[in-house]
Amino acid sequence: MGLSRPRRLLVLAVVAVALVACKRHNPGGDDTEIDAAYEPDACEGLGCFIVDCASKGLSPTTVSGTIYAPNGTLPLYGVNVYIPISDPGPLPAGAQCDKCSNGLLGGAYTQTATDEAGHFVLPDVPATTNVPLVFQVGKWRRQIMLSNVAACQDAILPTADTTLPKSKAEGDLPKIAIATGDADALECLVRKLGIADSEFSTDTGAGNVHMFQGDGANTFPAGWAGGAGPFPNATTLWNTVDKLDDYDISIFSCEGSQNAGTKSQAAMNAVKAYADLGGRVFLSHWHNIWIEGATNPVLPQAPAVWAGPGATGIATWNNSGTSFSTPPDRIDEVANPKGMSYATWMENVMGSPVGMRGVIPIQAGKQTVTGLDPAKAERWVYWDNAGVQYPQIFQFTTPNEAPAGARCGKVVFSDMHVSGDSRSSPGTPFPGQCSTMPLTPQEKALAFIFFDISSCVGPIQ
Repeated sequence: MGLSRPRRLLVLAVVAVALVACKRHNPGGDDTEIDAAYEPDACEGLGCFIVDCASKGLSPTTVSGTIYAPNGTLPLYGVNVYIPISDPGPLPAGAQCDKCSNGLLGGAYTQTATDEAGHFVLPDVPATTNVPLVFQVGKWRRQIMLSNVAACQDAILPTADTTLPKSKAEGDLPKIAIATGDADALECLVRKLGIADSEFSTDTGAGNVHMFQGDGANTFPAGWAGGAGPFPNATTLWNTVDKLDDYDISIFSCEGSQNAGTKSQAAMNAVKAYADLGGRVFLSHWHNIWIEGATNPVLPQAPAVWAGPGATGIATWNNSGTSFSTPPDRIDEVANPKGMSYATWMENVMGSPVGMRGVIPIQAGKQTVTGLDPAKAERWVYWDNAGVQYPQIFQFTTPNEAPAGARCGKVVFSDMHVSGDSRSSPGTPFPGQCSTMPLTPQEKALAFIFFDISSCVGPIQ
């Protein structure tokens, strides 16, 4: 006897539930019976298209290439490359506590990072159409779509696809504040690295690189792509943590002296608080005031923790007026956990002379630091003067007083000026005194650190 229509629908529903509960789809073959304790699919989404090439005696499915700075010529070390499981979404605005232990946004089916030649080989790439691919270091991020990935082959990407974005039109880039100084010209280095002129603006403009006047360049030329108007004073940047917190990276170019009158105790507190929140701070030469404190006895302001009483701070100082070009600087491959990679990268980009590993030819080297507390900071570069080693570049994470796993930000100090061929003066609109020559060895050395300071804090997970 036939079933009524309502009962037929009920039986079909029960059968359907039973099939879902008792079968798991095998993308490589037939459905497989399993017990009632349902196991989730072995694959999901793009993961279902990852082919076991080894079992077929074939090479793996890979994507490879070389990641470059926005200028398209300088290969970069330590850039993450991955296939996201879900949409990574927009990057959060402002300084963030970016720990490597947080993982990659959107998760990853497969991931790798570029080596000391900027090269990567991403394994186990899904062999299908429309595969998203992400390149990211800090808030430098480019996302592309691979239209078709062939199984068990290597897809080599062209440079046009693997260059970090020059502008927001090409992807994501960090929001950067630069305080100019007449003794250094770090804004010229940032421009040489390929960021588009349209991204250089004042803090009321639409660019991602905001210019502030210390005692260097203070305006743009007429018709500048990023906008017009004089640069606001640097004190409006560093006087409050609320202003600093708008930026992922803050760069302070050397002013030729500490200029303690423009750096109040409130500003000292704000810069430290910003770094502790996850901000990145790059300090050039006489901006040692932010770590050492003022040497002017009339204005004895100093940051908490970083300066410390006596020799208990992060560094010790002699504030020497020494300037040198010989002997050259050297990369510390022992105290710096990235030192060996740094030295190899400098060889690969021809920043070190052939056969002189770890050597950085230098112009306008300075010497204000005498030593570091190795429990608080890493020495990246040093100057060996007649057997005495003076730190030239060092880095520490923040809050420095917190356990390593609880730190969020980074601070880099450099006694090394950019070079002798770029300047920054109030009488010449930016970039009128910026050199158009290729990157010098010390500019390459600083470029490595510029992208590293953007990266997450702690070991890559």
